[in-house]
Amino acid sequence: MSIFDSIKKNSKLKEAIKLSSDARKAEANTAEQMYKKAYQDYAEVVSGDLLRAEALYNWGFALLNQAKTKPEVESIKIYQEAIIKFAFCMLIQPSYLGAAIDGGVACMDLARIKAVPLHDELYQNAKTYFEQANAIQAGSASYNLACIYALLGEHEASLKALEDAKSRGSLPDAAEILNDPDMSKVKTAAWFLEFIDSLTAKTPEPEVAEEKVASVTEAVNPESVAEVQAESVDSEPEATEKPVSDTEG
Repeated sequence: MSIFDSIKKNSKLKEAIKLSSDARKAEANTAEQMYKKAYQDYAEVVSGDLLRAEALYNWGFALLNQAKTKPEVESIKIYQEAIIKFAFCMLIQPSYLGAAIDGGVACMDLARIKAVPLHDELYQNAKTYFEQANAIQAGSASYNLACIYALLGEHEASLKALEDAKSRGSLPDAAEILNDPDMSKVKTAAWFLEFIDSLTAKTPEPEVAEEKVASVTEAVNPESVAEVQAESVDSEPEATEKPVSDTEG
């Protein structure tokens, strides 16, 4: 970061702090707008530090994987810490794809462990993360969104997301989809079964063209072969007798 950028961010930070302070004394509606502007300034101050964003993402990713190895009660706090790291990473670098996808995964995992209702903010946060991921790279989180829509009973949206994942090459194989607990509510739906069939259907082998068969038959026609052989025999020179040597007998 250049000296100029550092000075500019320092000035922006002071403005955000003052706005936050003034907001505490303002009326509700005015305070809301002041807080909103202050948060935007804070985000601008911390944005653009790629090294810090990468560190936060990898920290969150390590926590996510550790949480998966722990007993459920113990894993809750670790999942929460992972989500915080992914959130800060996205704040610094809004286009960080890994943080968007894994942030959503962490929210989904934590929602299952805590057995929260489907309208809980954890599911909503997961949906937001996956939508951000798709905005960064189209189709990267379409399957994840399909799972959320399936859980929420939004069948049409789930099918659309599955088709999008398929078209963009980010869809798991059929066996994995069938065994995914997030898809349990739609496994018997006609549209879902048709979609799975479209993944497992074998492509028919192309038929051999009749013209090709005919040409091959003609090439090995027994009558043609016999005629060629007959001509070959007729054209062979007659064998000459071996001359008798004067010395014989």
